[in-house]
Amino acid sequence: MSGIEWRSGQTGAEDFIIPAEGGRRAVTGALWLPGTHDERTPLILCGHGASGDRYQAPIPHLAERFLKERGFATLAIDGPVHGLRQVGPGGREALAEEMQRTGFIEDMVDDWLLAFDTVASEKAIGNGALGYFGLSMGTIFGLPLLAEAKNRGLTFNASTLGLAGTIGVGDYVGERLEQAARQVDHPVLFLMQLEDEIFPRDGYLTLFDSLASDDKRLHANPGLHPEIPSEEIDCTFQFLAIRMEQTVTREITNPIAD
Repeated sequence: MSGIEWRSGQTGAEDFIIPAEGGRRAVTGALWLPGTHDERTPLILCGHGASGDRYQAPIPHLAERFLKERGFATLAIDGPVHGLRQVGPGGREALAEEMQRTGFIEDMVDDWLLAFDTVASEKAIGNGALGYFGLSMGTIFGLPLLAEAKNRGLTFNASTLGLAGTIGVGDYVGERLEQAARQVDHPVLFLMQLEDEIFPRDGYLTLFDSLASDDKRLHANPGLHPEIPSEEIDCTFQFLAIRMEQTVTREITNPIAD
């Protein structure tokens, strides 16, 4: 893909703009890349929430940790009406309108795949271990992305998902997420807020139960939708780093066994 434009970004990242086809807005994002890298350098893809953009916390924090402590690269892109692609007021208000458009999930998945293919080709990366981090809107687009990537033969080693469920987003989106979750069989850390004002508990649990992975865990914390504890970001780092660096065999230990 020719025509990608690179610019200096924030927190040590490079910003990029990729022309899109079919009348779509250009795909914009940020790449954190180790000084020494090759095609086998592990790569984390990060999707942000509805109120943010490619630099929404904790993405830069995770990217810098992965870079400095593990030598991983991180790729984040703006949502469909966010960041450098902002439409109207952006954020949740613009997303609510975007979600009324047929094919909005599929288009964002195509944007993700275009970004991955283009950046991987430009920087000669993308053939190593792959991970995904995305909460809330990052899960709404991330689960279908992971399912489609699997159909394309891309193997993800692990992902952190959550702050989303099958209830609270409309029947179509809920069904689409549940369908995608059934195709995700790599290790997953799933984060849940017990007093989430957007996604009811039942929908959270339905989505978690739908994940096909044998290595999946649910971390549930008290608080509203955005009140995720900071230690869960540390858990995310450890979970993704370990599973992207080695194969982990799930072991069950009974501490009260004879």
